[in-house]
Amino acid sequence: MNDTNEPGKVNELLERRQRLLGSGSPLFYDNPLHLVRGEGVWLYDADGRRYLDAYNNVPHVGHCHPRVVDALCQQARTLNTHTRYLHRNILDYGERLTATFDDSLSMLMLACTGSEANEIAIRMARRCSGNMGIIATNFAYHGNTTTVATISSVFTPAKERGPYVRTIPAPDSYRVPAGFPAGDLAAAYAKTVQAAIDSLEADGVGVAAMLVDTIYSSEGLPDVPAGYVADAVRRVRAAGGFFIADEVQPGFGRMGDHMWGYQHHGVVPDIVTLGKPMGNGHPISGVVARRELVTEFGESTMYFNTFGGNPVSCAAAAAVLDVLEDEQLVENARVVGDYVLAGLRSLQKRHDIIGDVRGRGLFFATELVTDRATQAPATAVAKRIVNAMRDKGVLISKIGVHDNVLKMRPPMPFSREHAELLLGTLDECLTEL
Repeated sequence: MNDTNEPGKVNELLERRQRLLGSGSPLFYDNPLHLVRGEGVWLYDADGRRYLDAYNNVPHVGHCHPRVVDALCQQARTLNTHTRYLHRNILDYGERLTATFDDSLSMLMLACTGSEANEIAIRMARRCSGNMGIIATNFAYHGNTTTVATISSVFTPAKERGPYVRTIPAPDSYRVPAGFPAGDLAAAYAKTVQAAIDSLEADGVGVAAMLVDTIYSSEGLPDVPAGYVADAVRRVRAAGGFFIADEVQPGFGRMGDHMWGYQHHGVVPDIVTLGKPMGNGHPISGVVARRELVTEFGESTMYFNTFGGNPVSCAAAAAVLDVLEDEQLVENARVVGDYVLAGLRSLQKRHDIIGDVRGRGLFFATELVTDRATQAPATAVAKRIVNAMRDKGVLISKIGVHDNVLKMRPPMPFSREHAELLLGTLDECLTEL
């Protein structure tokens, strides 16, 4: 059967998918896309129509980048086996990767997914602190292993999180919780961290770590009050816990000014987790941590991963670093990102439904509201816009507690020309409401 987007064929694929994968396996858009090819920032459907990808961060340096594909193929032709043999790829890549971090973050453990990386980080924090409690925001996603799912509050209700998890509000300067003072928001949010610490200690479990996505992506990319993260981390460390920075989404230069999201907050983590973009779609993830933590963890726990850090995975990951450097994609994220943010703020002046514009580098959030004064979320409109953009050939998504924040997070080669298409199409969709 030839691939096509003819309605009958698409419906057949949907029926087969539901029979095989179940109704719990989600799809984007009311009219799901049947994609067959990708190149750079473009995706192509079964009829050959191309779509500007302004959403996917997994193909970090662009869909099917030839240097990554060539590195994969060359190593796969030579050797691919598990990681309990010596091989230069893991060492060359690991030394190069850890050199991009603060000097204190010098050791690396490799896995296949961000979920696995966060699982390892939590195990390490609990082993090295002697405590069990984990603090995360109340609308976070960090993965889907059993342990990590209890912390991924975006999908796991409070009653299923167990006794070792405490959630705190995301440090949002736009939607401030009721009762917070109008003045020092950083201090007010930091007090919620202290309350979580006190609660864990009162229950006799203590705090092992605070785990946060350093751009707070699921939470809607809030503008974080200056000084909050440093104050929160100080409190956690004073209680014997560690700071785990989840860099799966903001890492590898996406934020433009820095290689890693934690650098924006001026705080060096104890443990960093990596995933999605690390191999440009090839499954590889990692944990970078302080030497003493990895050493202590290793003394009591033998960690190995059959596929994590295999020669092919490391070849792909090394090629990603090559492309980031040679094509100056971190600088591109800063320059093009500034252009997109300026354009989104220009749209905000013309469209009252845009309540707030946020972002950094090539990661943008546009919060839609029905009333700017009350900040009432325009949830239904956000869904309409996402689907309208898809119909016009530009792919974005939505996030946030109220599902009213347009999420734009394109591959790193996104250019000013692509930005103009994104902004122009969004302007059309907003005008047509």
